[in-house]
Amino acid sequence: ASHAMLASLALLLGLSLTLAAEPPTCAPLIPVTLNNDTISGILGQWVYIAGASKYVPHQAELKAVKHAVFSFSPGSHEDELNVTETMRINETCITKNTSNIHIFRHNSTLVHVDDQVSSTAQLIQSDKNLFILKHLNNNFPGLSLSARTPNVSKEHLEEFKAHLHCLGFGEEEIFYTSEKDACPLPGEKTGEGGAEQQLE
Repeated sequence: ASHAMLASLALLLGLSLTLAAEPPTCAPLIPVTLNNDTISGILGQWVYIAGASKYVPHQAELKAVKHAVFSFSPGSHEDELNVTETMRINETCITKNTSNIHIFRHNSTLVHVDDQVSSTAQLIQSDKNLFILKHLNNNFPGLSLSARTPNVSKEHLEEFKAHLHCLGFGEEEIFYTSEKDACPLPGEKTGEGGAEQQLE
């Protein structure tokens, strides 16, 4: 009997250890209510920092994006935003301004429409300098982090990673962009020898 008791004790101890390893509490992902204030709050430029998705087609995309900057400007009517994106996909820099965001206030969703392909997301409440999107791909969880500047504080990054761990993502499933892969933005001059020299 003592043997069985030891086994059950080990089991209990094992359980308490696994419980302790879990994040203490998962902060709920609360969508931002989309209204005139919150919508005007996201206008302007954002730098894409990191993302993760359980949706396989999306994973390939995340892996390919080495850097991205996007900006929102008011669209042709109030529930539409124009999007300009400059990104490095593997080795290639592309800028496109053909997509837009449709805003659905009643369920707080943003739908990104690009060449007939649409993807739906919710903006998650967070710091006003962060843009966290919960991607709604056929019930596959996905989350991306963008920010007003390329440098995100350690706390903000940890907060984002905590959300991801709560959604069941491991560290190896998170794809980060790198500032060294930044593309010249439209209108920036790049002389011979690249843009580095102008930064001095």
